[in-house]
Amino acid sequence: MHDQPRTAPGPQTSQKRRLSGPALSALYLVICLLPLLLALGRSVANLDAWEKAAAALGMVALVAMAIQFVTSGRFEAVSGKLGIDKIMAFHKIAASWVLIALLLHPLAYILPTLVDDPARGAERLIAYLTLPHYRTGVVALAALLTLVISSMLRNRLPVRYEMWRAVHVALGLVAVGGGLHHAMTTGRFSAMGPVYGLWWTIGLAVTTVMTLLYGWRWAMLHQQPWQLASVTKLADRMWELDIQPVQGKRALGYDAGQFVWMTEGGRRFPLFDHPFSIADSPERPGLSLIVKEAGDFTSAIGTLEPGTAIGIDGPYGKFTLAEHSGDSILLLAGGVGIAPIMGLLRDLAARRDPRPVRLAYAAGVATNFACLSEIEAARQVLDLRVMLISEEGAEGWAGEVGRLTHDRLRELLDGLDPRRTLALICGPGPMVSALSDNLLDLGLPINKVIYERFDYAGGASRQDRQRARRCLLIGAGLAAVVGGFALFS
Repeated sequence: MHDQPRTAPGPQTSQKRRLSGPALSALYLVICLLPLLLALGRSVANLDAWEKAAAALGMVALVAMAIQFVTSGRFEAVSGKLGIDKIMAFHKIAASWVLIALLLHPLAYILPTLVDDPARGAERLIAYLTLPHYRTGVVALAALLTLVISSMLRNRLPVRYEMWRAVHVALGLVAVGGGLHHAMTTGRFSAMGPVYGLWWTIGLAVTTVMTLLYGWRWAMLHQQPWQLASVTKLADRMWELDIQPVQGKRALGYDAGQFVWMTEGGRRFPLFDHPFSIADSPERPGLSLIVKEAGDFTSAIGTLEPGTAIGIDGPYGKFTLAEHSGDSILLLAGGVGIAPIMGLLRDLAARRDPRPVRLAYAAGVATNFACLSEIEAARQVLDLRVMLISEEGAEGWAGEVGRLTHDRLRELLDGLDPRRTLALICGPGPMVSALSDNLLDLGLPINKVIYERFDYAGGASRQDRQRARRCLLIGAGLAAVVGGFALFS
């Protein structure tokens, strides 16, 4: 299926304009705090500090809720420098503080009354929740609460992923739409003036984002189709899709290790697409996807017929050699996490990269390994050492048995300088977290351990906790400004 390796220059990063993490954090803070800046100096009578805090919480949370539409990993300018793991971690944490802020929003209004006269305070809260004047705000809060809870329970809900995703989008739109209406009709600082204009601007921005995500992308999926050339079984419930551009269509410009959103046939609509890593080198005109039967969509992936129209949206992600440097390369794959790892390995072989490459590939049973002959052939053109690990032993199995442990990682790194080694990991969440922490213990710098996972089960890695702390610092910064607005505006 793949061309013979040939000499080529090193990987080149696509020259797209993408914001760095600090720049995105600063921009996020500025946009979230914009309503407070516009509200400064407005004359609003008879508001005490608690009422100002309540208003500020509602305004900042409403803007932050709208921003959630562009922190979903679908906008390369936002997620390109961070990668899907970081941007999705922020998306989840931000959703939590938006919900907390909006739950506190009505409570802050009635807190002084509740302390002085609990019965009267309870009456005020009931009025906020039941009077028609506040109804759209209550609907928005209920939609957001349902959205967050259903996201936390996603893997336990008996609904198809595509249905859950459609409901997720609908609830988000109800939450933002209801919140904007509530702010413009009841907000103390939103009665005409610049804050009122900001809400219209945000409504237009959300409409534009939705048009891009589900209108323009739908058109592109149909106007620029790809075609399925072949489907090949690689291992138990694992398939490789060879996808080629139709006549006259340009090849996709991507870096090895990135991923695309793919859908097929008459289902070429953004709500029906699914993310898959590219298991190929950009040296080829088409692209290969390695897919495991593991869900609603993928359960029938092996039955797709050659010639089927394929919708491709991408590329996305920074799980690439083009984005990171290292004198030696460590590739670690678990299960179907071999997909982007094979893309990287194929690209290294195609370019005859001279750096030392170490590959560890773990699977549940020996019959689940894919691409073994191609991995073996790569030894002919690369300084490549391979460790295959099956969790269960089997008759005739000559590789390692068990798991990819700390000691086995140390063995893989033998002869390499950990400080100058780049590690790329893809696999199940618990495996990725454990390997990341083990590599840090073995001396790899944290910025040299790059990973993507296909589920978020299991514990958090040190990198995850570091990211969470940074996200919480952004939330703390917003809370501090809200407190300053309440006390000093």
